[in-house]
Amino acid sequence: ADLDEVLQRRGHVPLPPYIRREDVPEDREQYQTVYARIPGAVAAPTAGLHFTPGLLSRLSESGVAVAPLLLHVGPGTFKPVVEDDPTRHEMDAEFYEVGQKTADRVNRCRAESGRVVAVGTTSVRTLESAAACEDERWELGAGSGWTRLFIHPPYTFRLTDVLITNFHLPRSTLLMLVSAFAGREFVLDAYAEAVRERY
Repeated sequence: ADLDEVLQRRGHVPLPPYIRREDVPEDREQYQTVYARIPGAVAAPTAGLHFTPGLLSRLSESGVAVAPLLLHVGPGTFKPVVEDDPTRHEMDAEFYEVGQKTADRVNRCRAESGRVVAVGTTSVRTLESAAACEDERWELGAGSGWTRLFIHPPYTFRLTDVLITNFHLPRSTLLMLVSAFAGREFVLDAYAEAVRERY
């Protein structure tokens, strides 16, 4: 049989481990971003789950330019870091693609002193993987490839100015990326506040 057909018939929605229940048929629709188009990821980029067509429309009306990109999230993203020295952790390769329109939009934003807002760690990894230095300036390059980029402290971000993300599990590459972006102590304080306030 066709693999896609078998996956649709026999597969399960890969709910995050903090959702403590089995998947149900409704999850196929609910656990999906509104801008998902191309099958290939093993999980939804969860920061994008907060966006609706209405919200994207309001952002556009207020002058925010949306620039889509693709990263097929792989199971390695969720593999915990077990090394005592995180720099020894190896990321599994994940496929990404940046279209020319997206690269032009991001580069124009940066040239006009705008801010590049990444929705989720997946977007950050794609932006940073596709960054290229031109005349001592970082720009987003169009194209596709495979990334094994593991962002952890210390890391100098090339293209990402703002990050919208969720909470992440301990010892995850995602939490380390957020710590590289916002500072480890600040992130730990935010998580302590979330636990204290029972978010």
